Amino acid sequence: MLTDWQFIGIFLVLSPIFPAMPVILNHFLGPRKPNPLKQSTYECGIETVGDTWIQFKVQYYIFALIFVVFDVEAVFLFPIAAAYDQLTLFAVFEVVLFVVILAVGLAYAWRKGALEWF
Repeated sequence: MLTDWQFIGIFLVLSPIFPAMPVILNHFLGPRKPNPLKQSTYECGIETVGDTWIQFKVQYYIFALIFVVFDVEAVFLFPIAAAYDQLTLFAVFEVVLFVVILAVGLAYAWRKGALEWF
């Protein structure tokens, strides 16, 4: 009978095989008929006109990153809210500290103007 550690070892040995096998099989068994049309850049089904390198404002990316940070915060706070009556006092202080750190980050981003859309 296998122990828990042997199952983990077997899993670690076999786990890289499953994602690698389709890639390897596609490389050896997939069709290869390259042509200039297949090698060209595809953008929404139409050929590009003019310069395709457009600079976007960095502020849009910062706005998106702030959204992701607070979205992840909601994911971390949901289990705490679901089990609030079972938390110890120390856990409540940790949650308060977590929210305070995020509030300081929000205040910093707000003061820097990262939340201004235009």
